[in-house]
Amino acid sequence: MENFEFVGYRFPAEWERHEATWLTWPYREESFPENLHVVYEQYVCFIGQIAKSEKVRINIPDEGQKAVLYSWLEKLSLGDENIQCFIHPSNDVWCRDHGPAFIVNPKAVYPKAIVDWEFNAWGGKYPSNFDNQIPQFIASTFSLPYVSPGIVMEGGSVDFNGEGDLLTTTACLLNKNRNPHLSQKQIEEYLRKYYGVHNIIWLGDGIAGDDTDGHVDDITRFVDANTIITVIEHDKSDENYEPLKENARKLAKVRLANGKQPDIVELPMPKPLYYKADRLPASYANFYFANSALIVPVFNCDADEKVLEILSNLIKDRPVVGIDSSNIVRGLGSFHCLSQQEPLV
Repeated sequence: MENFEFVGYRFPAEWERHEATWLTWPYREESFPENLHVVYEQYVCFIGQIAKSEKVRINIPDEGQKAVLYSWLEKLSLGDENIQCFIHPSNDVWCRDHGPAFIVNPKAVYPKAIVDWEFNAWGGKYPSNFDNQIPQFIASTFSLPYVSPGIVMEGGSVDFNGEGDLLTTTACLLNKNRNPHLSQKQIEEYLRKYYGVHNIIWLGDGIAGDDTDGHVDDITRFVDANTIITVIEHDKSDENYEPLKENARKLAKVRLANGKQPDIVELPMPKPLYYKADRLPASYANFYFANSALIVPVFNCDADEKVLEILSNLIKDRPVVGIDSSNIVRGLGSFHCLSQQEPLV
């Protein structure tokens, strides 16, 4: 159902009520080399927290992997009443990037629709043939209309406040391995048209170890319509120090679509994490707003409690819950990267 009247739609803020959260089940060793077996406990704890107050819809390759999921639910004494599995193969687990971008317009004939962006696995770094089919698979399964802009766009490269503002980075969206034929102005036109935003806030580089070329969901996020959190590295010798400081400088000059200057709240970075010799993109900014909680990745380091306290002081409409992500981040992402919300309309 690709052809429909595409007018007046917007991408809601993540904290608006969800019907469901979409995930893609980890089953390929390539996603977590030598570590797939240690990922499941943290991943299923994440599922359990979301399922407390919304459906969890999971792309899963076959009945065998579905049995693995259910064995872990039983092992962790978690119920399955809100969990729905859909058989569909995937290349990787990062549903934020390959999953459907749900847009809404309560006054339209179809109140909910999908933007089916192209996904090329962060500039052709990995296979993406199965992942790129997932939005249309979901549209077909639920008889939802979809629109295909025909350009590469990833969910982790953008963040929204639901009031017309969008955060992104030049490092990712202007990278020549995405849409080399488009200028910054042309990319902005796509963002405005298909996400229903008015004001685009451009930051610079992402964090070390991030193979997405600088996704904004690892560095800077909206937590309400007027408040932005941004991560800061205090160690001047760390490779993240200057890029994050420069992003903070840019944020100090930002104005929102409503003309106001946003409130900027800083979060510290965790201690550097490595797997073998490789720096991992561990960041507290990769949190996820579920209906039941703000789910924050923690990394067994001194800054964990401070971050949870800062966020608890900001978020008053749901608890702030830390879940260990030290194994998941070995796959180069965390809870926000894993998930894509489906809004309730």
